[in-house]
Amino acid sequence: MTSERFSEITTRFAGLTIVLAGDFCLDRYLEIDAERAEISIETGLAVHNVTRVRPQPGGAGTILNNLVALGVGDIRPVGFAGEDGEGWELERALMSKAGVSMNGFFRTSARRTFTYTKPLMCRKGHPPEELNRLDFKNWTPTPTEVERALLDRLMAAAEGADGVFALDQVDLPETGVVTSAVRQVLGGLARQGKLVLGDSRQGLHDWPPVLFKMNARELAALSGDSASVGVDIVLEQALRLAGRNQQTVFVTLAEQGIVGATPTGKAAHVPAFFVRGPIDIVGAGDAVAANLTAALAAGAGLEESMELAMAAASVVIHQLGTTGTAGCQQLRELVC
Repeated sequence: MTSERFSEITTRFAGLTIVLAGDFCLDRYLEIDAERAEISIETGLAVHNVTRVRPQPGGAGTILNNLVALGVGDIRPVGFAGEDGEGWELERALMSKAGVSMNGFFRTSARRTFTYTKPLMCRKGHPPEELNRLDFKNWTPTPTEVERALLDRLMAAAEGADGVFALDQVDLPETGVVTSAVRQVLGGLARQGKLVLGDSRQGLHDWPPVLFKMNARELAALSGDSASVGVDIVLEQALRLAGRNQQTVFVTLAEQGIVGATPTGKAAHVPAFFVRGPIDIVGAGDAVAANLTAALAAGAGLEESMELAMAAASVVIHQLGTTGTAGCQQLRELVC
């Protein structure tokens, strides 16, 4: 990509309005000082002394963090948090971000705040080591009154928006933000010509035709084919799915990069950037999601959007001990 074309695409980010609907969670990093280890007098168990706590938006919030880093001018989260301490932290973290409008985000006593608690063992001269995570999730169906509030806020946020990204992060269907009713609304927006991208931990088999972001395993499951890491086979599968849905399909391939296919029969593969040292892959997929959405909304083509997405993933995986982000200057250094 030329420097001129990079600037042409990225300077449009400030004028974009992006809706981000999905499961916002709190990433709470607990930094443990290994040199302050103790043994509990009462239990005889090891004591980890936390010397720093870093709360930041996670899940759909990680995509939001990347949209902020790109300088997107108007970001509209649609989701919820619980009436608990974690919800207060999450709401405060979202409100602190530039360009974020909180009209579509609300607190509810009917849900608890989705939280990833991530203990990090910190030793001098070594990268942080993540210990066993402690998660707080909802395991019951999203209440009807919460779902109605989500639908109202999604429709309001989508008015005048340049693009919508929806992330289903929950382990059990219908327990988060992207319920079947919300998916129906997303499908309706796509049919009206709105740019709508979707990603789901459970796979996209029950989603309406929107732009799909998935990995090769999810593509194979949806296509009824055998899983493959071969780029050529994935391209063929993606082309068939794009033709069937009449929507573009993006498939991430880890160290092999990303492929994209359009309903008109265009397909492309963009390799991953070289690894430049120790890596932490947490957040790479969310950086890809944010950059695909922003780039497409700004008028980038298939290969251009994937090139920016791969650059963002490369920047993020080299940020250790955090769920990182990639800004435009960092992207420029890789793609221009």
